[in-house]
Amino acid sequence: MNSKPQTILAEDAPAPAGHYSQAVRSGNSLYISGQLPIRADKAPLADKSFELQARLSIANMLAILEAAGGKPDDLCRVTAYIVGVQNWPEFNRVYGEMLGEARPARTVVPVPELHYGYLVEIDAIASLPGHG
Repeated sequence: MNSKPQTILAEDAPAPAGHYSQAVRSGNSLYISGQLPIRADKAPLADKSFELQARLSIANMLAILEAAGGKPDDLCRVTAYIVGVQNWPEFNRVYGEMLGEARPARTVVPVPELHYGYLVEIDAIASLPGHG
């Protein structure tokens, strides 16, 4: 058994822009860094609506989870930072659509602003099969 943390890099999510990893796996645990609504190719968003940003942030998280061998049911905890408490119902709707039956523990934190003026950032912790 390799107990050394393993860096995860998903091609379907944006590469890190700073000194961090998309995710780190340690044993069965996967720690996914905060994902902004940035396309994998880093092209600018044509539509900057809250819904699109929520979908893209969640999709980035799920792409990283999949690259590590996981699926939504493996998520244990999700934290979402959203600009504006008024966006909470829309976030909840999009989140429910994208995660389906998976219901990890979750916290939604309304914040005044996020990096680059984005409206959503999401991070997660998952428990993955395959390591003891």
